[in-house]
Amino acid sequence: CQSRVKAVLTGVGAEEQLASYSHHHVHFQTHRLERLNKEIEMELGQISSRNLGRDDQVIGDHGKEARFPFLNENIVSFLNFLPVWEKANLTLSRKAMQFESRIAKIEKNNDKPSDKCGRLQVISLENLSNEN
Repeated sequence: CQSRVKAVLTGVGAEEQLASYSHHHVHFQTHRLERLNKEIEMELGQISSRNLGRDDQVIGDHGKEARFPFLNENIVSFLNFLPVWEKANLTLSRKAMQFESRIAKIEKNNDKPSDKCGRLQVISLENLSNEN
């Protein structure tokens, strides 16, 4: 099935900024807001090394361009301005959609959400020449 769609909107950054991962609820219950806010800040800072390259490559392999609306500077600034309790109901049980749908397991069955994709790591030219 061919699609004339040129760009794909992704939800990357939504779970991190809106505290919707299960571990966000654990941090809130055990360490309250201070630890949760630090966790959200750390995860948002790691998105470029953990998600964007992988997602852009997968989408690009299908001849499409990726768009990341939740990482728009204005959206990130607005969501950072809001207190956590206005962005998420931390009394509800939640899980991130990609883990419920098992899309995170497609590449390798033993990957964890915190793992970085090895293929996207910087490889030195010296290591490349040693492999041949």
